[in-house]
Amino acid sequence: MLAAYFKIINRTTKSPLIWLPLLLLWLLSVPYRLIVIWRNCRFENGQSVTRVRVPVISIGNLTTGGTGKTPMVQYIARWLRDCGVRVTLLSRGYKAEQGSKNDEALELERRLPDVPHLQNPSRVESAAVAIEEFAAQTLLLDDGFQHRFLARDLDIVLIDATCPFGYRRLLPAGLLREPLSSLKRAGLVIVTRVDQVTPIELQLIRQTVEKYNPEVAVVEFAHHVEGFENYSGETLGLSGLVGKTVLAFSGIGNPLAFADLLEEQGLELAAHMEFEDHHHFNRNDIEKIIARTQEVSAEAIICTMKDLVKIQVDRLGSVPLWALSVAMEPSGSQELLVQELGKIVELVEADE
Repeated sequence: MLAAYFKIINRTTKSPLIWLPLLLLWLLSVPYRLIVIWRNCRFENGQSVTRVRVPVISIGNLTTGGTGKTPMVQYIARWLRDCGVRVTLLSRGYKAEQGSKNDEALELERRLPDVPHLQNPSRVESAAVAIEEFAAQTLLLDDGFQHRFLARDLDIVLIDATCPFGYRRLLPAGLLREPLSSLKRAGLVIVTRVDQVTPIELQLIRQTVEKYNPEVAVVEFAHHVEGFENYSGETLGLSGLVGKTVLAFSGIGNPLAFADLLEEQGLELAAHMEFEDHHHFNRNDIEKIIARTQEVSAEAIICTMKDLVKIQVDRLGSVPLWALSVAMEPSGSQELLVQELGKIVELVEADE
């Protein structure tokens, strides 16, 4: 179902009947657009916006799906911690099961054990807890661009270079959560996965951003593949699976980018099973993965870290399960990024 939807919105299907579902999706996007416009007008008039007494950084995006928010949150949280700033992460807890943390929280807890992470649909409430109970000096909103109830001092918008503007159509006709004109709110734009596109494509992305926000700083980040890691914390170099028969699966927003990234490391995928973003794996899912592994005689199974922290085992059946370990690293100068984050550090120091 998900694959069929993407074929429709990116118009890769050759069926002459494609215009019928496209028209239906466009009609459905009209009320969505009106709601977004009404909601943003309220916030721009200052309604329902709360400002807290410590700096707030939001990391978000314009589109649905994966743009690299989780590794970017890790990068910025570590940068601030290295500057001696006490950071607390705030997130909504999207698709978290009752009484448990969602996949992003589990991954961030694994990567940032010394950084508190609060999940609450009301980030105004969790902000108060972070300040009072954790003595937070800076709050970092994960996926916060559309969550405007909490005023922020820096709005960072991530753009995935492999699918930058959601086919330039609002949900559900495209992947845009807001119109491109919302880029005017961005205080910093970070283009991710720049290593997976051409310089010409990057230039076109920059031109589009400049059209809507001529003054905003634009920074480029590449995905740096560190190797593989299992749930027990054991690591394996990239060459460890080259030449082996590999099955991959993923429950993320951009599964095609994940598959492309694996192939760029020299891996040959015998199969790639796609699940919806933030998918909760049950016994039936695991049995399907094991059965498919046996069909293709896979010697190893690879997933994302978001999937691994939910499944929490080192093997599926008799086959080892590895997660691709990916980090973000700046591509080129860090000057503009350091400049913007430095302003936040100055605010913290001024408050001491």
